[in-house]
Amino acid sequence: MSIKEAIAQRRSIRKYTAQAVPKALVLEVLEAARWAPSAHNAQPWRFITVFDGAVKRRLAEAMADAWVKDVAKDGLVVEQSLLDVSIQCFSNAPVLIVACLSMESMTKYPDAKRQQCEHDLAVQSLGAAIQNLLLSAHERGLGACWFATPVFCKEAVRTVLAVPEDVEPQAIVLMGYPNEKPNAPKRKTLEEFCFVDAWGKPAL
Repeated sequence: MSIKEAIAQRRSIRKYTAQAVPKALVLEVLEAARWAPSAHNAQPWRFITVFDGAVKRRLAEAMADAWVKDVAKDGLVVEQSLLDVSIQCFSNAPVLIVACLSMESMTKYPDAKRQQCEHDLAVQSLGAAIQNLLLSAHERGLGACWFATPVFCKEAVRTVLAVPEDVEPQAIVLMGYPNEKPNAPKRKTLEEFCFVDAWGKPAL
């Protein structure tokens, strides 16, 4: 499979067969993530693989509970049916890969503004690693889906998985053998998002 084919054919897969994913295959996918570019070559990514069904369930329920508490601040209520779908989605995936970042090897600045910029660089670096992971999974016949859920409930994820305080949960990638074939979602044309020299000047 060429890079072009992998990029064009990859889909966000949310339904999986019951077939277990070999740990060796998961490690191959994570090896691809390891080769992503990163700011200062700091490689700020940290990944937690979750295979145990009970742990997946606890994590799913903790994130759902955080969701309920978060929307309650706005006087809203999450329908039980939506909570059930969310919990089943994360619990039933054969593998969860929790993507985190660490600022340990990033540059330290004395002022908050530049330090926030450095954090942004770490987030971008982690995103590149996750994209490598997704493409590698697709190449190996696996389906995967990237969820940013931990951004909204970092402490819940940290508690369930015993994540150190200096490591920040950012995303969860569900992975397994696909049990669906989604059509490609509509994409914007280059003219809609790409400009030359200045904003508003079409690239083509």
